Amino acid sequence: MSTIGEGHDFIPLDIAVLTVSDTRKPEDDKSGNTLVARIEAAGHRVAARLILPDERAEIAAQLRAWSRDAGIDVVISTGGTGLTGRDVTVEAHRDVYEKEIDAFSTMFTIISMQKIGTSAVQSRACGGVANGTYMFALPGSPGACKDGWDEILVHQLDYRHPPCNFVEIMPRLEENKRRKPI
Repeated sequence: MSTIGEGHDFIPLDIAVLTVSDTRKPEDDKSGNTLVARIEAAGHRVAARLILPDERAEIAAQLRAWSRDAGIDVVISTGGTGLTGRDVTVEAHRDVYEKEIDAFSTMFTIISMQKIGTSAVQSRACGGVANGTYMFALPGSPGACKDGWDEILVHQLDYRHPPCNFVEIMPRLEENKRRKPI
């Protein structure tokens, strides 16, 4: 279904990866490693990588900082999207979003249902935009990271993907903040 369009050159993006976990360390961050490998294989750059505990204020502060960093185009987090008391990543993302990309959640759920059936109802993957930076929260399993990247993000973060993609509208994400001519 997805094809590469003719007439456009690939535009590499700078992507930050945030793993949210009370227990993961760099040496056992399988989901973060999965995302990094796929980001780099697609030709993008990993601009930053961090592991933070399941603390809403800390997650939101990091998302805000990255959204203001001119060297970061996209933030992808993994972990903390479930239903338990410590799962606060979605709330932290929504604290930062200026606009939510509602269909990202819907698409992720549809893809998950094809693989894990009704258990997909427990995922709260989400996406949004803040300060001209795309942000996506994926569940904390390597399989969910593969699904989110391989089925949605690799295409939408590729300028060559027709008929439209996130990259082509990046220059317009903050047009509402430009001063209007007198």
